[in-house]
Amino acid sequence: MVFGWGKKKEDDSQATTKQIHTKDIPKIIDEILNRRTNQMLAEIKSLRDSTDPLIKELAKIGKTLEKDNLAVDEIDKHLRIIVVRGKQQVIDVIKKDTLNLPQVSTIEDTKILNDALNQILKKIGDVLGRQTRVIHIFAKKYAEQLKQILAQMNSNHFEIRQMIKNYDDAKVTYEQITDSLKALNNYDEELEHHTQRISEINKDIESLEGQILSLNASIDKIKSSKEFSDYESLRHSLEQLGGEKTQIKNHIGTQFTKISRPLSRCEYISSDKDQKNLLVKLVEDPVDVLVSKNRDMIIVILENVRKGILSGSISVKDIEKSMDHITETVEMIDSFIRQVDEFKEKVRRIEEQMNQFDRTALGKFEKDLEKALHEKEEYRQKITSFTNEADEIRSKIPSLLTDIESKLRQFSSVQYTLVKPP
Repeated sequence: MVFGWGKKKEDDSQATTKQIHTKDIPKIIDEILNRRTNQMLAEIKSLRDSTDPLIKELAKIGKTLEKDNLAVDEIDKHLRIIVVRGKQQVIDVIKKDTLNLPQVSTIEDTKILNDALNQILKKIGDVLGRQTRVIHIFAKKYAEQLKQILAQMNSNHFEIRQMIKNYDDAKVTYEQITDSLKALNNYDEELEHHTQRISEINKDIESLEGQILSLNASIDKIKSSKEFSDYESLRHSLEQLGGEKTQIKNHIGTQFTKISRPLSRCEYISSDKDQKNLLVKLVEDPVDVLVSKNRDMIIVILENVRKGILSGSISVKDIEKSMDHITETVEMIDSFIRQVDEFKEKVRRIEEQMNQFDRTALGKFEKDLEKALHEKEEYRQKITSFTNEADEIRSKIPSLLTDIESKLRQFSSVQYTLVKPP
């Protein structure tokens, strides 16, 4: 015995086209979902009401079958046992599962009804499947009734199940549209925030540009003054003295290079701490220590070198030549010190004159200008960053709108074209 399942008819209605703003979508989809909910509840309630009498009819058939001995007295004893047992199984299932169907007033009720019908049809279908030969041979007059009733119940159940599935699918689409609208609103809020921040930063840049103009004017005023001109002239003169210092350093260095070997040897045999420290500096850079206060000690060091060479404690390749170089150096010490002192005095006088110019105000203006220019560059980078982020957000909106339109086509018979509100 075959118990079939009914099929739902397709909706042949053609979609119309309508242009709407995205802000109108929530109201539209809420109305559609409410309308579909009410329609589904009404249709499933109707199917429930048309299925309930079928269940009662099944219960009536069960009671009739229970009283009918199916004329089994004349059949084989062993076959009689099989028929009676099969008949009783069918009756027991019908008695147990032909209950009143639950009423329908909410979406949850439809699912409870679906589960109840599924359980009834499964249990009765299973028992009739197992006892199909008993029913068809010994209860033939009930078989056709059972087949018709169960076919109609299966058809009703299929429609109920299909409507629940369609509703669940619609609810999923509804939630997807809602989520996409939230994403779209978030994009709009982010764009508004980015636009506001760019506007605020542009105002900050305008304020900084005013500060920069004012600071440049203050710096130009100072730099155009006679005092600053004199200061720059002195600074230039000080820079030129760098060449003179190099000449003095090279001249003195050339002379001390001649005695550098014995001088460095003397470093290891000197026991006087002050002499040893001065000796180290004479070897490294004599210009730094050629000052009047060091004159006598420098001469003592050079004479000690001479003594070391003569005694043999300091070894040199050419004693006579080394002695001449030491004598030559000793004779030039006063000249070297005078050159260094005169140079340092020139530097001191220029620096003293330069110090008469107060750079405090200029230094502050220049520092503030550097800070303002740095802040302006940072603001420009922020604008670039916000602009790039806004462009990226805008690039996502068209595909999101297309996705919402596609979902709306699934959700409604109307084909909506979206436009964003101004």
